[in-house]
Amino acid sequence: MSPPSASQQYRTAFQTIVIKEINRIVRIWGQTLVPPVITMTLYFLIFGQVVGSKIGQVGEFTYMQYIVPGLVMMSVITNAYGNVVSSFFGSKFGRYVEELLVSPTPNWVILAGYVCGGVLRSLLVGALVLVVSLFFTHLHIEHPLVMLSTLILSAVIFSLAGFINAVYARSFDDISIVPTFILTPLTYLGGVFYSVSILPPFWSAVSHVNPILYVVSAFRYGILGVSDVSIAWAYLIMLGSVVLLTMFCLHLLRTGKGLRA
Repeated sequence: MSPPSASQQYRTAFQTIVIKEINRIVRIWGQTLVPPVITMTLYFLIFGQVVGSKIGQVGEFTYMQYIVPGLVMMSVITNAYGNVVSSFFGSKFGRYVEELLVSPTPNWVILAGYVCGGVLRSLLVGALVLVVSLFFTHLHIEHPLVMLSTLILSAVIFSLAGFINAVYARSFDDISIVPTFILTPLTYLGGVFYSVSILPPFWSAVSHVNPILYVVSAFRYGILGVSDVSIAWAYLIMLGSVVLLTMFCLHLLRTGKGLRA
């Protein structure tokens, strides 16, 4: 019997990492799936119904309809980031990441496995939040391909960002600093609850520097057909972010920055 080819070995390594990630998500589903759904349900109740009843229409949509894409994207961003940063840092903390690094598994296979875990969890949570939103309002998806591609690209981007955070983290406190002081503020200021077109010119210009505005707006365009930014620019930024973050992650793995004693 001939030994397995390199491609078969890589596929086995990739499947092993992904299965480990799926088992982790399913095993602690009370921590990985339930809390974000409950949190977003509270947002729908408080912002969508209570605050939304005072605001009224946003263009041709109710306030509830308008914030649904933003809240779904917020759940995708936070869960993609959180899954990878906690999982990969856990492998560092448990010292078994060293076994991966000394194995013949290529760096791109290691990265792809962890990123796929983050993407799967974030898409599952995003789908659950979208289903919950249907209990509060009705939606008609205008551009399904834009919606799906934006979901996947956003999940990949923030999974890669979570991987970088995990590499540099030295303690469990370090994996919460970026989400708390950078990711959450940028998400809230990324047009989740409002259109940047209503802001004064200066603050509208400042908002356009925020990359999360582009993923939220592109996803809102996919569902509602309206956007605060050019969709072409949004895709350019998302695709460029995927390329740059992937290159940086592979560089970190290749140099062993923060991974090797």
